Amino acid sequence: MEKIKLFDKCFRPYIPYERLSEAIDRVAAQINADFKDADDVPVLLCILNGSVMFTSELMKRLEFPLELVSMKLTSYSGTVSTGDVHRVLGPTADLRGRRVIVVEDIVDTGNTIVALRDYMKEVGARGMKICTMLLKPDIYKKDVQLDYVGLEIPPAFIVGFGLDYNGIGRNSKDIYVLDESAE
Repeated sequence: MEKIKLFDKCFRPYIPYERLSEAIDRVAAQINADFKDADDVPVLLCILNGSVMFTSELMKRLEFPLELVSMKLTSYSGTVSTGDVHRVLGPTADLRGRRVIVVEDIVDTGNTIVALRDYMKEVGARGMKICTMLLKPDIYKKDVQLDYVGLEIPPAFIVGFGLDYNGIGRNSKDIYVLDESAE
């Protein structure tokens, strides 16, 4: 893994795909254990665009019938959260009465998670589980339980494996961290 440059920022290697894959295996095993005897078809809710790669990898490992649904929320501008969560698209199916497994790329401030909890109540979802590839525990202080967490990381700006910097960098299978020494 070598450094990458996206627009005006340099990023250095941080989490290789192999480590991400091991974390996804572990999370999938937990979800499979929780849903193996489901008498319904749970919804896997992919939060666009960041969780596309994680959702794809996770879905391949889940061993029960599910419906894939997408929803797009936004709260970032550049490298910082605006604090405001806006629903841009979806969900692409009715969630009323459904059990929903929300698939997020990263949880930091938790504003998106709170907005999703409130939305699920509003639309009458039967239940909600939160699954995130990455968690920044030093930043996350909300009262919404995270049910499945791939990896915990310190507060730093990262790209790759679905995460972007102003729309680019999502397509790397590895994760890179902002190299502030290159600024």
